[in-house]
Amino acid sequence: MHKQQRGFSLIELLIVVAIILIIAAIAIPNLLRARLAANESSGVSQLRTLNTAEMSYNNAYSAVGYGSLNHLGGAASPCLPSSATACLIDNSFATNYNGQGKSGYSFAITLINNNSYFTATAAPLVPNASGVNSFCSNEDAVVRKDSSGAVDSVHDTCAGMPAIQ
Repeated sequence: MHKQQRGFSLIELLIVVAIILIIAAIAIPNLLRARLAANESSGVSQLRTLNTAEMSYNNAYSAVGYGSLNHLGGAASPCLPSSATACLIDNSFATNYNGQGKSGYSFAITLINNNSYFTATAAPLVPNASGVNSFCSNEDAVVRKDSSGAVDSVHDTCAGMPAIQ
């Protein structure tokens, strides 16, 4: 009489689990790198949005100069444009998503010399976890990268950083 075996042996299950763990060990670091790259791309994109909004704000309210992050947005619905609420960016972006940032980055605008100049920054909320590089831009609308990940809102320091490609 032959007894038929049902199911899998313990050795077979251990081999399958080991293979799954090996595949996970290879895939997870790549997934984390892809997430960092996506967060950085989103940070750069949002900084470009701020550049466009600043140029539009300066053209519309030239007597005021450039505007702060809050001045570029507008809370009321429908938003009525003014120098205090220009309605150029979404209000959740203008309030920096209630301090939580977006896609792992926090955004700020520093106004200089009576609103004649600005520096917009995008910094990782959790350095080396949500992003590695920080980014800045000023009125020349060139987005620049700081590989150290430090937030530097000084206008001349930003202007001296390398432009992203």
